[in-house]
Amino acid sequence: MEALAVGSAPPRPGLAAPTRYSHLRRPGTLAAARRPLAAAPMEAAGGGCPSPAPARCTRAETEPEVDEVATSSHAAEAEPAGTTEQGDNNGSPVADAAAAAAAASTEIAGVDGIRIRRRPVTGPAVHYVGPFQFRLENEGNTPRNILEKIVWDKDVEVSQMKERRPLYMLKGPLEAAPPARDFVGALKASYDRTGLPALIAEVKKASPSRGVLREDFDPVLIAQAYEKNGAACLSVLTNEKYFQGSFNNLEAIRNAGVQCPLLCKEFIVDAWQLYYARSKGADAVLLIAAVLPDRDIKYMLKICKILGMAALVEVHDEREMDRVLGIDGVQLIGINNRNLETFEVDISNTKKLLEGERGQKIAEKDVIVVGESGLFTPDHISFVQNAGVKAVLVGESLIKQEDPGKAIAGLFGKDISHAGAA
Repeated sequence: MEALAVGSAPPRPGLAAPTRYSHLRRPGTLAAARRPLAAAPMEAAGGGCPSPAPARCTRAETEPEVDEVATSSHAAEAEPAGTTEQGDNNGSPVADAAAAAAAASTEIAGVDGIRIRRRPVTGPAVHYVGPFQFRLENEGNTPRNILEKIVWDKDVEVSQMKERRPLYMLKGPLEAAPPARDFVGALKASYDRTGLPALIAEVKKASPSRGVLREDFDPVLIAQAYEKNGAACLSVLTNEKYFQGSFNNLEAIRNAGVQCPLLCKEFIVDAWQLYYARSKGADAVLLIAAVLPDRDIKYMLKICKILGMAALVEVHDEREMDRVLGIDGVQLIGINNRNLETFEVDISNTKKLLEGERGQKIAEKDVIVVGESGLFTPDHISFVQNAGVKAVLVGESLIKQEDPGKAIAGLFGKDISHAGAA
């Protein structure tokens, strides 16, 4: 795995002090060497044969200081731990590998807790023989749900983007990017001002489940309307294939003078994306616990801190919530009431995940909980607020209205803008 050292050592006598982002060097000056990481397999759905798990970012060195963290791109894939050349007692290396895979699969399920495979484990489904193209589908190259399909496509897309723009090429754009704004601080200020959950209003044209949400889509006008009517922060979809979003929208909103901190709403599968998002003006990013193992989340949180960005860590169920609560440095936890595998929505999921000991831990850690999906009325807002939510991320119920900005008052049952409060 190729790692890039983040931070810089103190300048030596006689040498100029390093500039900001001086760790983004050309390949010839990389401080860290490649090192392999065994990618543990995970069980396929339906109790099928085990298949390799997605490659993961390397773990940071034992509890390093933030400025000593090394960022990762893709983990190098290695043979599953425990595989031997001799095979099993029957002389079958396949059976031996299967046994090792089953053991490693238990580790993934028990420690990392992810359900989404990072990429097709048996390679792409499309094959070529001479001039002919044909498709062979099997359990290892067929996505099991829409989220897995999105992640597989994103993995290919990011690999291509990294080839065109290696990390060292982002140094200039990073230094030229506007300073990161305080995303968490904006949410707290809004909650204190209104006594209602702070609004992260989403600039979103389409979704895989609903199709196009707004035909006359002008991201800048929508963002300005949201800000005028009381949004504390904005979420901007940058995924193009499934949400018809783009980083151009993110840049256009920032360049138009919108003061609200911006969340880059993307499917993050690689540390490179964090740098790219910051270079485009993002103040925060989304990290999805169903996709990222604990070590990736820890790693990316360190990178976000270095870049000055916040991270909204999204969970869907009790298991993911327990994982995230065990990670130090989490400031924002988003509870998505939409099952990203089936797209069914149930806002009672928020209350379920905030009851009992989990709610106590969240209070002790001073974590801001963000309610996501299925919020359309003042009663919905009141329900999640009573459950313990201090911010909400809302897209569809606003963007589909004739005036998305004025729709905010309808969502909360009152005018939450600064003008209304005055």
